[in-house]
Amino acid sequence: MSAWRASAKRNRPSGRERAPLDADTALDVAARFLATRPRTRWELRRRLLRAGADEALIDGTLSRLAALGLADDVAFARWWAEQRDRHSPRGRRLVEAELRQRGVPRTVIEELRGDEIAEPAFPDEQLPQSEGERARVALDRHLRGRPLPDDRKALQRIGMFLVRRGFDPETVRATIRAASVDSTLDETDASDEP
Repeated sequence: MSAWRASAKRNRPSGRERAPLDADTALDVAARFLATRPRTRWELRRRLLRAGADEALIDGTLSRLAALGLADDVAFARWWAEQRDRHSPRGRRLVEAELRQRGVPRTVIEELRGDEIAEPAFPDEQLPQSEGERARVALDRHLRGRPLPDDRKALQRIGMFLVRRGFDPETVRATIRAASVDSTLDETDASDEP
């Protein structure tokens, strides 16, 4: 630990010495917490509790943030799913588990279960819309341009990778079958050229 950190930690007031939070300070704590990424109401509640706010102050702060559109679990769930589709495609089961870990209520998850993500943030961007498309994108990124292996053990490892990513076994089998057919067609097309 650096000398600066050690002195800063010593000079920080302990929980008992801290002055009680007022509404503006609680809003400031929440705003700083929201600066890095959107948060769920549950995450904001935990952060404010850690800062020493009481329940009435937390409820008031969350109400103010909700009125500003900054504490919206439905919007957070849509954002989270879109980020997963854009950067690291995962099966819906895993995305739902991640949302539950972040305190998104079950009713919100069930409400969004059938919905597909609305328009992507960038109009030219094509995000996968189905579970099969997500699995195919995850497989393609995992292979990184390499051909699909023929070895049964290697295919099992790839299948387990997709299962760990939250895809159900039937989707995994269909994705690997489709990739196998595509790679076979690519090989025959390449051998037909003079």
